[in-house]
Amino acid sequence: MSAAPILRVEALSKRFRGLLAISDVSFAVEPGSITSVIGPNGAGKSTLFNLVTGYLAPTNGTVSFKERPITGLATNRIAELGVARAFQIARPFRDLSVAENVRIGALFGKAGARDVAATTANALALAGMAHLATEPASVLTVGQLRHLEVARAIATRADLLLADEPCAGLNPTETAAMIDVLRRIRASGVTVVLVEHDMPSVMEVSDRVLVLDAGRLIADGAPAEVSKNPQVIAAYLGTPD
Repeated sequence: MSAAPILRVEALSKRFRGLLAISDVSFAVEPGSITSVIGPNGAGKSTLFNLVTGYLAPTNGTVSFKERPITGLATNRIAELGVARAFQIARPFRDLSVAENVRIGALFGKAGARDVAATTANALALAGMAHLATEPASVLTVGQLRHLEVARAIATRADLLLADEPCAGLNPTETAAMIDVLRRIRASGVTVVLVEHDMPSVMEVSDRVLVLDAGRLIADGAPAEVSKNPQVIAAYLGTPD
């Protein structure tokens, strides 16, 4: 018997006045997987993340985490259940060290007993930041800030990580390093859902790809399958010459 989905989205819709940003989207995420959400600008990817993590309330539909409804819960309550989000634009405490920033994540997040020092050290290791633990966040490069953002999210002891464009703007070496981080996080037992525009990264790291276009889910499947889908090619990947 297969495990129950860690995340279930059912008939989810979000309307902003006259704009239907998300339209009747349904999917389920299996535990231990890496799932990528792709689509053109304005497809509704960020809105979807905002609905799942409680930053927005849906117009219709439901979101469940570990088969528990979380629709309408406050963001901190969702985090206490074990859902974390790493934002594309990192906003660290710049005067604090890398380790101190990650420690703040370890002090909050998932409810229950915690070993803050061990959790901080584990998050730094998973994100490849241990060698920078004593450096102030103010001296980090863009790529290093992305790793710090992921480390802070993981330090909440999340079971599900939603990562918003972790590879955006990174050079090939930095992108490869981030892919390694995502794989280590998955290997540690954390399920990963990411929004990403870097298609080579998506194809390399994902077990499954969801494609949004104009707020609708137009494809859902393995990377190789999705990349050949005519709707996806027309809407996002571009029509071959």
